[in-house]
This record gives sequence, C-alpha cells and structure tokens, in this order.
Amino acid sequence: MIDIGFIGLGTMGRPMAGHLQAAGHRLFLHDTGPIAPELVAGGGVACRSGREVAEESDVVILMVPDTPHVEAALFGPNGVAEGISKGKIVVDMSSISPLATKAFAKRIEALGADYLDAPVSGGEVGAKAASLTIMAGGSQRAFDRVQPIFEKMGKNITLVGGPGDGQTTKVANQIIVALTIEAVGEALLFASRAGADPALVRKALMGGFASSRILEVHGERMVKRNFDPGFRIELHQKDLSLALDGARALGLSLPSTAVAQQLFSSCVAHGGRNWDHSAMVRALEMMADHEISAASDSEREPQRSRMRQG
Repeated sequence: MIDIGFIGLGTMGRPMAGHLQAAGHRLFLHDTGPIAPELVAGGGVACRSGREVAEESDVVILMVPDTPHVEAALFGPNGVAEGISKGKIVVDMSSISPLATKAFAKRIEALGADYLDAPVSGGEVGAKAASLTIMAGGSQRAFDRVQPIFEKMGKNITLVGGPGDGQTTKVANQIIVALTIEAVGEALLFASRAGADPALVRKALMGGFASSRILEVHGERMVKRNFDPGFRIELHQKDLSLALDGARALGLSLPSTAVAQQLFSSCVAHGGRNWDHSAMVRALEMMADHEISAASDSEREPQRSRMRQG
C-alpha cells in the first residue's frame, strides 16, 4: 500500500484525505492550522513540515489555495523539495497558474521525482462524495501509478496532456462554470421579474436542452437563497484571473469571462467574498432591483391579468 503525504487539509483536502485513509493508505499530514482530529485518530501522522511529509511518503499531494501557496509548500524553507527523492511523485491538486506549474514541474523533476498537476472540479460536495472530476497533466508513467489513488477521490479522471495541461483544463472548466452561473442567474431573474415562479421555471428547464448541473444545483441555491459557501467567490475570482492573465499572454479576448469577473467583483464589494459562487446572481439582482424568489399565486395573478389585457 502506497504511503501518501497530504498538504492542505481545508474544505476540500480534509474529506479527500479521509477517503484515502478509509481505503487503507497510511497518511502523513501537514497544514498551516491544526490537523483534523479524525484523521489523526484514524492513524494519520501529523508532520511539522513539507520536508518531513516528503521524506516519509511515496506520493505527496498538495491541496492549497493558490500559486504562491504551492510554491511555498514545495520550495520554501523545509518544503517538499528538501525531502523529495528519486522515484517519488508530487501531485498538485490545487487550482493554480498553468505557466507556474510548468516551472514547478521542471524543478521537481530535476530532483529525480515525477510531477503531476491534477486540479479538480466538483467542490466540497464532490470532495465529500468522492465524485470529483480530476484533470491531470504529466507523464503517463506517473499517472498510471497514481490513478488508483485518484479513484478513491473522484469519478471522471483524465490525463489530458503534459505538465500544466491539467491546470489549463481547470481554467477552461472555471470559465464554463462562471458563464453558466451567469446564464442561469439571468434566466431565473428574468422569469421571476416577469411574474413566473422561478422554482417551477427551473423544474421545467431541467427537462430540456437548457438542463445542466449548474441549473440543477445552483439554480436551486438561487431560488432558495442558500449562498453558504461550497466554492467561495474569492476562489472563483482567482481562477478567472488566471484565465484573463493567460488570455492576455496569448493575445486572446475573453469578453464574457471579463464580465463574469466584474459581477464577482460587485459581490465582493458588497461583502460577498465568502459567498458561494452561485451568489453571482446577487450582482444581477442589484442591477435589476429585484430579488429572485418563489412567487405566491396571489403575487403572480396581477401579472397574469396584465398579460391577458395586453
């Protein structure tokens, strides 16, 4: 059984590490805060540094917020690079810069270890259900060795190319997610403002070509006004910044991505940094001076009367 190091035990990393432990892997754990007590109780070993994690593990997984955090975990004082050795594998499952990832991979590979970037999609729900989508970049050899580990945390697992290509795929994913949230928000806002019950409109749309996972999950959040974070706006903003920075470097225009980023910024300006990203709809609602809600029959009747008279 492969010994696994896990660095970053927050909202996503904690349940992911739990699945690996439940599968029988011995875990070596490190985080900036206290280690989850259930992981320690289950046999996980709390380590003082990334170096110690790397020395004790065959595979080191990182799940931290952003590019600087990955760089610090890998190459900072007592970081992973100081404890890594030939034949081991570093797997970064964070969502970070594709360009930085390529540089990190070269530095780790120069030490004789393999490097995979393997960001995920599915949020906290997917992490807890072990149903994450995992998009990996790196060598086939390293991927084949780590795939059984990925299968304990996710369902849709794909090697999409070389180092950095996993992160590029994740950025593309986040563009699609953001723009679909915007589309769902606009559609339900339109329906609600026109006097229809957005809950019933959503139900009807779920059976047609407009159906999507975002309409299913985040459409329900919008109607029920549940914006407790599953994936925080500030994290999605970070991902869209990667998209826009990359587009600038490539000479591309991503106009709708830029609009989505501005809508997130509006939410942040109103105190929504830690809202779930489905709360992008709040920015649309503020511009419309109308909040999506499941209208009662009495509220819809005047609208029906006006439509009949027209």
